[in-house]
Amino acid sequence: MLAFLCCVVFLVYAFHRLTIAKTKSSTCLVGKTAIVTGANSGIGYQTVLNLASRGCRVIMADVCDLTQSRNNVIKYTNNTNIVAKKLDLASLQSIRDFASEVAKTESRLDILVNNAGISASKSNRTEDGLNPVMQINYFGHFLLTHLLIDLLKKSSSRIVFTSSFMSFFHNLTLKNLNYDATPDDSITALRIYCNSKLAQMIASDIFASKLRGTGVTSNSVNPGIVRTTLLGQFFSVQTKLKPLRLFTDLYLRFMAKDPWEGSQVIVHCAVSKRLEGVSGKYFWDCMSAFKPSLAKDEEFCRKFWEKSEKFVKLAPEERL
Repeated sequence: MLAFLCCVVFLVYAFHRLTIAKTKSSTCLVGKTAIVTGANSGIGYQTVLNLASRGCRVIMADVCDLTQSRNNVIKYTNNTNIVAKKLDLASLQSIRDFASEVAKTESRLDILVNNAGISASKSNRTEDGLNPVMQINYFGHFLLTHLLIDLLKKSSSRIVFTSSFMSFFHNLTLKNLNYDATPDDSITALRIYCNSKLAQMIASDIFASKLRGTGVTSNSVNPGIVRTTLLGQFFSVQTKLKPLRLFTDLYLRFMAKDPWEGSQVIVHCAVSKRLEGVSGKYFWDCMSAFKPSLAKDEEFCRKFWEKSEKFVKLAPEERL
């Protein structure tokens, strides 16, 4: 039995390591501008490093203090054209202030990486009356993308949404789009995270459809299981599940991708010349993958989009 378990562990480990894709694109980004949300750490920070090393002007957006992260990016890439801006996706006003400032200071936006996210929250509602996980992971990026559309249309820009394979474990409906659940309900908390990742995928697809012919493309990605702070943050909120922490920590340590490996699919969709004009796709390990069936339900997606517009209080002139 022990030999069998060891064999299974080895096969799982080998599968994880062999399926780690690395973008082969050598695209130069001098003269280009990118925004990366959740840029202070994890795959967001690694994405910034990659884009900056290609000569890109990168706007690092995060709710955290970005001073040290920005300094590190400049140090490791010798690219001083790095800007740090505060963005609190849990506040619709913060998003509007951020987008307004970007519109005033930037003449172009070539890449928008909607990456920031949380796995759980101790509160049930933000100041905007939205579920915090849904707002930070999905609603905030939905609004941000709308507010930056005019800037994105000025060049053949790319939008990348960081989704997840967890989107397949959703229970998303039009009624629970803004989930009302008690913070200590572990199962519901996990479902909300899954729903937020499916929501990002659906939004990416609809942006792709609505922006067809403008030169702007939108795709969603699955970075895989990555060693970031997301899982630790989930257990810090869902204290009932702490007995599982040791097992998951061991799994992350020995099986999961590191943040650089997780960022590769994001960078691939942001820079690969092979993906010029490619839009409305879902990428897993730098390859196009199939989506949950609900993402292909046109009637549901239409109503989902309309409800999202109302939740983020889009003005008529801001809608696509």
